[in-house]
Amino acid sequence: MPETLLDVEHLSHVFRLSKHAHIRAVDDVSFQLHRGEILGLVGESGSGKSTVARCLMNIYQPTAGVIRYQGVNILDRREFARNRKMLETRRQIIFQDSASSLNQRMKVADIIAEPMHIHHIKPPRGSLREEAAYQLKYVGMDASYLDQYPSELSGGQRQRVAIARALSMEPELLVADEPIASLDVSIQAQIVNLFKHCNQEHGFSILFIAHDLAMVEFLCHRVGVMYRGRMVELAPTAELFGDPRHAYTKALLSAIPYPDPVIQKNRPRVDFEELEFDREGAFTEVTPGHFVLQEDRR
Repeated sequence: MPETLLDVEHLSHVFRLSKHAHIRAVDDVSFQLHRGEILGLVGESGSGKSTVARCLMNIYQPTAGVIRYQGVNILDRREFARNRKMLETRRQIIFQDSASSLNQRMKVADIIAEPMHIHHIKPPRGSLREEAAYQLKYVGMDASYLDQYPSELSGGQRQRVAIARALSMEPELLVADEPIASLDVSIQAQIVNLFKHCNQEHGFSILFIAHDLAMVEFLCHRVGVMYRGRMVELAPTAELFGDPRHAYTKALLSAIPYPDPVIQKNRPRVDFEELEFDREGAFTEVTPGHFVLQEDRR
């Protein structure tokens, strides 16, 4: 039985717009992330994926639910305070917009070394600059970039710097919130291969949030599908892509473009009727490890 690193139970988060208006961004979501696993989270924009990521990293305080990291309830203030250093070093997040997540007034060397400096961690390779150079090399960039500013880098290079900063802490959990969405296809492949290497060689557990279903199929061990704040399906990758059960998952997978124009033209397109979506259904295990949000037939 794989060890559970992250356990999310009945997570909900509501954004209050005014006294009488609110948006339920995440609604009763439960899942587990095992040690050494890459779990993909997919769904259309506004489905709640990024909100889940921010709740997992204590950026948002959820409205309801429990999140346990290595058995520590990170939403309990006393437990969080007792385990603060562990939680802040072993969990790292990579955001989609590398331009806004990097301090434009800091050089690359200082950006990468900042987490070690904040947490008073002795660099394994002697100095903070040497450690920054090593991490930069690990993500495919040489030391000549150490004294450059983010504005002098391309989008792909900035994202690599953000990844290097996260990896400098040697985290056990890496939350990647659409890290390849704004990059060229060739750069996307390089970043995804880097995540795969981190997982295979160093055992990082990764929550990988993305729109690109082909990348998710290539990278992830399991995939969760979200729609309007609910988790509608969760299954091993091969099973989810080969035998989707929820109507929304079927519609989502049918929209993946196929490289052969003849086959693409003749492929059936599955439509999903939003009005038929039952958000009050039960998340049920239909086969071992395959969960589906089923209609409430009461």
